[in-house]
Amino acid sequence: MTVDGSLRADLEWLFARQRFGVHPGLSRVAALLARLGSPQRTFRSVLVGGTNGKGSTAATLAAMLYAGGMRPGLFTSPHLTRFTERFVAAGHEVPEGVLGAALARVRPEAEAVEASFFEIVTALGALVFAEAHVDVAVMEVGLGGRLDATNVLDPVLSVLTNVGLDHTEVLGGTLEAIAGEKAGILRAGRPAVTGVDAALLPVLRAQRADLWALGQDIGLDVIPRGWEGSDVTVRTPAGRLTVQTPLLGSHGAVNAALAAVAAQRLGVADAAIQAGAQAVVWPGRLEVLGWRGRRLVLDGAHNPDGARALSATLRGLGAEQLPVVFGGAGDKDLLGVAEALRPLASHVILTRARLSPRAAAPEALAALFPGVPVTVTDGPAEALEVLGPLPGDLALVCGSLYLLGEVRPLLLGEVSESRERWQ
Repeated sequence: MTVDGSLRADLEWLFARQRFGVHPGLSRVAALLARLGSPQRTFRSVLVGGTNGKGSTAATLAAMLYAGGMRPGLFTSPHLTRFTERFVAAGHEVPEGVLGAALARVRPEAEAVEASFFEIVTALGALVFAEAHVDVAVMEVGLGGRLDATNVLDPVLSVLTNVGLDHTEVLGGTLEAIAGEKAGILRAGRPAVTGVDAALLPVLRAQRADLWALGQDIGLDVIPRGWEGSDVTVRTPAGRLTVQTPLLGSHGAVNAALAAVAAQRLGVADAAIQAGAQAVVWPGRLEVLGWRGRRLVLDGAHNPDGARALSATLRGLGAEQLPVVFGGAGDKDLLGVAEALRPLASHVILTRARLSPRAAAPEALAALFPGVPVTVTDGPAEALEVLGPLPGDLALVCGSLYLLGEVRPLLLGEVSESRERWQ
């Protein structure tokens, strides 16, 4: 992303606010949006929360809305390579010039209310979507739900993909506590869709939303198509529908199914749902790229549930005993992640995202992979050089999304950002 001087200065100011941390609560972002003229009231919104899969579900739903002739907004986080990735309007990233003008408007108001990084980014998304005249904004929830900045919006529909043990220091140490926090995005009497385990559904149903749950209100059949994705059939009170999704693995099929049901409930035609499911692109999540005559699978499996889903998917595709490049954030359950990845690995190359202060030191991760050859490297470029001569036509790069955000530009010949980032 090439930026002019004023935008560069505003982005430096914005990214510096990451150091103030995460402060759950809605009062600051509500005040900020009010000072901006309440842009979020000019469009409908959908909130997509969950421990894993919320980004791919949100992206798939937005693709379905776009195929149905709407002008959707898509708000996701974090970005991989470009800050503009977080803001997509009517199928296109918001241009940096438009984003720069909006950020210049937001900055003084954000300083007045002492808004945090993510609160500012959420308000920025609402402003650029209002100016782009979107019909509906699909908003990926950041942390939790009840007190996440996105929850200041008033969704016409909510999606809750699943609940796992992640961010326990903020959301609570049990699945029930985390489910209670995430259920805060549901609205009484309004439609909602979920793939949460049946044991946690009472926590969600306490919100009195018009909730359709996978396995109860939603029937699901999946026919795997190998590396091409899956055929996914859903059966709901709204009817039966089959879509083809390029998202890999059983969890990719579930995410596509949840998006399809959400689109049904929003009144999108079946043909548009099918077209959007096929068209979705979601980088860094079981993404396959060619590099030096081999295929690299890139996946942001940063917590144990995500790593187990990744491992099961690759085994189902016949991929085992392959070289693995891995790096993760130090505040994650990296032992749980490593236990899921270890059976896949013929060799582990440990590295770190050089721009993320949260990244765990690679040398500290070696003990997590007993019995597997390990090489410790200082950054993504060195890790790829170690990977290059290792045998096999398939390799895996996984862990932190910030790591993938530094690896992808090296693979694709793009220019990476140079700012520290951890939100």
